[in-house]
Amino acid sequence: MILIVGLGNYGIEYTNTNHNCGFAVVDRLADELGFEIKKNRCKSLIFEGIVLGEKIVVAKPQTYMNASGQAVVELANCYKPDKILIVYDDIDLPFGTIRYRSSGSAGTHNGMRSVVKLLGTTEVPRLRIGTKPEEKIYNLADYVVSAVPKKYREQYEKSIDIAFQKVKEFIIKKGNF
Repeated sequence: MILIVGLGNYGIEYTNTNHNCGFAVVDRLADELGFEIKKNRCKSLIFEGIVLGEKIVVAKPQTYMNASGQAVVELANCYKPDKILIVYDDIDLPFGTIRYRSSGSAGTHNGMRSVVKLLGTTEVPRLRIGTKPEEKIYNLADYVVSAVPKKYREQYEKSIDIAFQKVKEFIIKKGNF
């Protein structure tokens, strides 16, 4: 069983923001695979399905970003996945960059810090989507929850597409790259 968790903030006001690219990727995956929202469970909206004989649970935590670990721990305890993949934005990577890591520190991302802390391990595979603009950011908190700037919109859509393809690859390869 594979658990795919896209990090973001719930609420219509956060749609199409830098911080919600994890949600955008898992929404796309659910649409592509024909999943429907079945439950509000484990502090998350849950999509479930079978892909290539493997049970897949796709989740969007309904905690705010900085408390994402609460939902991930509940999901892990409830579903007991063989593999977990966390998908989220990363302000430390240039805009549009996609990076996979099988483990490591959470870096500066508060949502991933929460996940690592509450799971009690840095051995958490993650797919990071770069959201760092070329220009200087004066207020990081405002930037991450603001709409993706027009000049980056096309690049944002491409990065969501690439991340979506990588998540599909993770599923096809049974939790590996």
